[in-house]
Amino acid sequence: MSLVAQGTGHTLTPELERARVQIEQHARNYGLDFYNTIFEILDFEEMNMVAAYGGFPNRYPHWKFGMEYERLNKSYAYGLHKIYEMVINNDPCYAYLLECNHMVDQKIVMAHVHGHCDFFKNNIWFSKTNRKMMDTMANHATKIRKYIDKYGLDAVESFIDLCLSIDDLIDHHSPFIERRSKPAADADDAEPVVRKMASSDYMDDYINPKEFIAQQKQKLAEEKRRQRRFPESPQKDVLLFLLENAPLANWQRDVLWMIRDEAYYFAPQGQTKIMNEGWATYWHARIMTERALTDAEVIDFADHHSGTVAMHPGQINPYKLGFELWKDIEDRWNKGKFGKDYDDCDDYVTKREWNRDAGLGREKIFETRRVHNDITFIDAFFTEEFCNEHKFFIYQFNPERGVYEIADRNWKSVKQKLLAGLTNFGQPFIYVTDGNFENRGELLMEHRWEGVDLRVDYAKDTLRNLFQIWTRPVHLKTEVEGKSKMFSYDGEKHIERKLDG
Repeated sequence: MSLVAQGTGHTLTPELERARVQIEQHARNYGLDFYNTIFEILDFEEMNMVAAYGGFPNRYPHWKFGMEYERLNKSYAYGLHKIYEMVINNDPCYAYLLECNHMVDQKIVMAHVHGHCDFFKNNIWFSKTNRKMMDTMANHATKIRKYIDKYGLDAVESFIDLCLSIDDLIDHHSPFIERRSKPAADADDAEPVVRKMASSDYMDDYINPKEFIAQQKQKLAEEKRRQRRFPESPQKDVLLFLLENAPLANWQRDVLWMIRDEAYYFAPQGQTKIMNEGWATYWHARIMTERALTDAEVIDFADHHSGTVAMHPGQINPYKLGFELWKDIEDRWNKGKFGKDYDDCDDYVTKREWNRDAGLGREKIFETRRVHNDITFIDAFFTEEFCNEHKFFIYQFNPERGVYEIADRNWKSVKQKLLAGLTNFGQPFIYVTDGNFENRGELLMEHRWEGVDLRVDYAKDTLRNLFQIWTRPVHLKTEVEGKSKMFSYDGEKHIERKLDG
C-alpha cells in the first residue's frame, strides 16, 4: 500500500495561533532553546499516515508503511489509541496537532513539543543528526521510486526487506568515536624481503636470478595480504562493512546506504527515550500549571496529564520515569542533596529532611539535559531514595502459583535491570570479525555475550538474509546455555555445531 501524506497539513486557526505564540514565549522565558517550530493540523487519517511514516510526511514506498497505517486506523476506530502529537527533529522543527483535540489538549501538546524541540537542539546525542532530514527523506523516496521504475517493484522491495531486517546492526556510538586506527605509513607498503642464497658478488645474478627474486616478492606480498585480518578489528557497524565489501549492484548499495542513514538518524531517539519524553512532560506540566492554564481547563489538564504518566502493570512508562527523575534532580540540587556530606550520611530521617537551600536545581537539569543519554541518566540519578519512594521492584512469574510476584526490592538490582534493558536497546552485541573466513570469502560474525541471549529463530532468519546480501556462506559464533556454538547458513540449509570439546 502506498501512502501520500505530504502537503495534507492545515495552518492553525487564529485561536490556536494565539495559544502557540503565548506558549512559545512561556517556553523561552523558562530558558528553553529550540529551532523555529512549525505546527500543522491533521485529521485522524492524515495523522495516522504521518505516524505510519515514522513522523515524516514523505517516505519511500514500502508495504510496511501501508500495514502500519491499517493497524493505526483500526486501532483508532476501535478506541484503542489516539495520537495527540508528533514532532520531527529538524531545523525548523515540524509538529502536528490532531484536529479533533480539545483546546486544553492542543495547549498541552504545544508545550510538550517545545520541550522535545529544546532537547533535540541541545542534547549532545542529537548533535550529529541531520537537521534537514525532512528534505533527505523526500530525496530517499524519490531515488527509490526511480529504482522501482528501472528495476521493478519486486526486486527493489525485496532488497529493502533484507536491509530493514538488519538495520539495527549499526554502531550507535560511531558518530562520536573514530573506530578505525590509521595504518602506519610503512606497515603495509614496505617491500617484502626475500631471503637469498649465500653467494659471492660476481655469482649473485646466477644463484639468485632477478626473475626468481621478483616472483618470491610477489608470493610474499600475496601471503601478507591473505593473512591480514579483514576487518583488522571486529566491526560493530555491520551495515557499513556490507556497504564497503559486499558484492552489491550500485542501486543496491545506494538503497542500503539510505537505510543505514535513516537508522543513524533515529538512533538517538532510542538512546534518549526516557530523558526526552520525561523532559517534554516536565515542561508541559510546568508551563501549563504555572502559566498557560485557565481556571476552566484545570480539571481536563489534570485528567490528561495523569493519563500521560500513568503506570501499567509490567511496563516502564518512559514519560513517568523520566518526569519523576527530572523533578527529583531539581529538588535534590535545590536542597543540596548531593556531594560527600550527603552521601556519607546514613541517617534516613536526616537525609529525608536535608535542605541546604542550594538553589541549583534549574541549572542542574539543564546541564543534565545537555550531556546525558538514558543509560548515563539512570546510572547517575536513579538512587536508593528514588527507587524506594516510587516503589520500583523486580517481579517474575511463579509457576507454582501461576502468578507474577515481587522477586527483588533491592534498589541496585532494580537499577541493574533497567540498565540492562537500555544497553544496546536490550539487543545482543553483534560484530563482524572475518570477511574471509577460512580463506573462502565467507562472512564470520560474533555475538559477544553481555547478558543478552540470542533468539535462535531470529538469528537464523538474519543469517539467511545476510547470505542474500553477501552471496557466500555466513557464520555466527555465540553462546547457548553457556556453550560456544557456531550457526551457519550456506544458501540451502542451516548448520549448528558446537565449538567446545
